[in-house]
Formats: sequence, C-alpha cells, structure tokens
Amino acid sequence: MTIASAVGSWPGARPREAVVAVRDLLGDGIPHLPELPARGPGADVVGRGVAMLADLHVETQPYGWRFTDRAGRDEGRARGFLREDLDELAEAYDGWSGPLKVQVAGPWTLGASIELPRGERAVSDPGARRDIAGALAEGVRQHVAEVERLVPGASVVVQVDEPGLPAVLDGRLPTQSGYGRLRAVDRGEVRDGLRTIIDALQGHSTVVHCCSDDVPVTLLRETGATGICLDTSLVDDRRWEQLAEAVESGVTLWAGALPTSGESDWRTARDRLVDAWHRVGLPDGALGDLVITPACGLAGAPPSSAVSVLRTTRDLAAALTDVAAG
Repeated sequence: MTIASAVGSWPGARPREAVVAVRDLLGDGIPHLPELPARGPGADVVGRGVAMLADLHVETQPYGWRFTDRAGRDEGRARGFLREDLDELAEAYDGWSGPLKVQVAGPWTLGASIELPRGERAVSDPGARRDIAGALAEGVRQHVAEVERLVPGASVVVQVDEPGLPAVLDGRLPTQSGYGRLRAVDRGEVRDGLRTIIDALQGHSTVVHCCSDDVPVTLLRETGATGICLDTSLVDDRRWEQLAEAVESGVTLWAGALPTSGESDWRTARDRLVDAWHRVGLPDGALGDLVITPACGLAGAPPSSAVSVLRTTRDLAAALTDVAAG
C-alpha cells in the first residue's frame, strides 16, 4: 500500500496545534514531529540539528550559527524548543502504535551552516567535519531513544535533511569574504559522513532527504539509508534511471510529488508520477511501496493550504495504491 507522509516543517508557532494537526492528517500513514521555523532562530531544521549536537556548543551571530567553547542562551533556546516539541509529542501520541518520523539536518548541511570561531564555514575544516558527524550521530541516537521512551509503541523513522549537500560536493559554497568558493569535499568523505549517522541508527528506518535539482541519487543510495526523499518535479531522466536502480535494490522512494503551494490535484500528480515510473520500466505493483510527500516542507504555506496539501497527499497515496493493485 502506498503511504502518505510529509517532509517536516509546518506553519505557525504553536507546537501543540502543529503536532496534533500532523497526527490527525497523517495518522494512517507516517506522521512526523513538525518543525516550526516561525518561532525564530533555533526552531528550523538547522536549529533542531544544533540542538542535537552532543558535546559541541554554538551561538548565533548576525550571519547565523557559530561554534563556541561553552553552552549559552542561543543553544539553550534551540534545546528548549526541541524539549517543548517532545513534550507535546508525548501527549499527542499517548498510546500510539505505528511509524513516527523525526527529522534532523545532516552533517553536511550543518557544516555548511555553522561557522568556526575564526569565521569560516565548518565544512572547510577536515577536523570540524569529523567532529560534526560524530557529535550528530550520538545526538540523534540519544534523540531517537528519547522518542522511544516517550512513545513506546512508535517505530521511529529518521529523516536526515541535506539541502546543502550538492553545494558541498560541487564546491559552490562561498567563502566568508564572498570573493571565493570553498573547495569541494571528496565524494567518498561525504558518503562516509552520512554513513556515520545511518550506522548509529541501526535497527531503524532511515531516509535521506534532498530537495535540490541536482540531488546525488547514487551517493544517497550508497549511504545505506533505507529510503531516499526528493522533489520528483526536479528529477531528470538520468536521475530517474538512478532511482529505478535504487528501487530495484530495495530502497524506498519517498516521492515529493505535490507542490507545497497546493496548486496541483492528485490526478495530475498521479499521472505525472506514473508516466515517469513507466519510462524507466518499473512495474505498477512497485508503486505500492512508495511513500508520497509534498515536494518540500510546508512552513511557508498558510495553515489552511498546508492542511489541504496533506489531504491531497493522502488522496494521491490512495490513488497510487489502486494503480499498484491493478
């Protein structure tokens, strides 16, 4: 059966309302712990990742996050947001049994988003890259254990968000001065950094998400994640072939098949996805293994539109289930 889920972010600044809304809309699929960037620094995907870094400390500057020697108010605010979210999760999912997804920024997006004390992006320093991957792996492991303690019946799915990964791979990140570009990180090191996170989560389903138009599908498959999540409207023919190979090898495709604007109906999305599926020679029956999501997070949508998008996501999943059944 094709399953409905979502990427992660949600409009508004009230965690109780967000957690309950996502639970009610996706209760028959894979609901998730939403991120609420409207609350301010520390509440978006990078802020949540910062809150999970074990034994590393950060602070905010006018230009963003920076590593520091000791915990301060900014880091405390990020951890406070996460604690508040988990409290609401425990209440909303009391007695829950089934899949439940959490999201975290991956090591390469964090490395591209946090600066070293001397001012350059952390991803520019090999030692910092290793430290981030190790600290994040331990922090995510602890986070999952806490979710399982609060919701004992949950089968926790972990989504690793890597919107910044293609720029790291291609050497497209600007230096602090803005006059140059940071050197590209070796593909093998990028893969192994992600594997560090995936390996820390053995026994759990893991999905790597990248909504870029140049998502490195083969590399994501090589991380050992059980799923790949991307915006299918941005996938070209070459990447569809790579996705077909991944699906045939047992990787689950989390297909971001609906625009976050809500300007598409499930019939149009179904036809577009089925056509691409047929072009790469995948059987209709395999559509039943898909997870369907919006193309990206919904934080920028009005609340009513976000609700509408998730309802359409459910409709699309049901329609694809019918196609898979023949």
